[in-house]
Amino acid sequence: MQIAVGAFGFGLLIGTGGAYGKLYGGPVVRDLLEVYTTIVRAVPELVLILLLYFAGTDLINRVLEAMGYARIDVNGLVAGIWVLAFVQGAYATEVIRGAILSVPAGQIEAARAYGMSPGMMLRRITLPAMLPFAIPGLANLWLIATKDTALLAIVGFSELTQETRTAAGQTKAYFTFFMAAGALYLALTLVSNVIIGRIERWSRRGMPSVAGGAQ
Repeated sequence: MQIAVGAFGFGLLIGTGGAYGKLYGGPVVRDLLEVYTTIVRAVPELVLILLLYFAGTDLINRVLEAMGYARIDVNGLVAGIWVLAFVQGAYATEVIRGAILSVPAGQIEAARAYGMSPGMMLRRITLPAMLPFAIPGLANLWLIATKDTALLAIVGFSELTQETRTAAGQTKAYFTFFMAAGALYLALTLVSNVIIGRIERWSRRGMPSVAGGAQ
């Protein structure tokens, strides 16, 4: 849960900055962000985790040594969070960018005509209008984040899957432990769906329902 919450939260921050950079940044910023999102979405997540976890920590220590500092041991929890946040950020960038583009241009123009500052326009116009369109995609990213924590077992981090594998190997009760782990993941998903459903209904308050719109 710590890894999933941390990775999703920081990924959301990266995605927000990335979306605004792609939409309103200069040519260099847009090109760099395009390279970032393309590479992350093209390369398998397991490969990215291995690359960022090992090569990333080695790069940090090489930079520290070049600056005259001693090598450090990167905390496994912190490294896991940032590795998954880097991956989450690329997908969140596209989700949030698409949600921002769904906001009617007339609303943005009206806000500017009223003299709203960028911060006020974001808080009162863009964010409330884009939220209903962003939540389904962000909800999927949250569920992916909870499952992607299992990939950290490949680098030896003691999360749920790694602990399950260790316990099953010691007791030979593979079915019991892996079924218990699967039940925990399922329980987390079911609770998440309930919370996400309430948030989505709150964000769509005042908007016509799908059934109402069809009529």
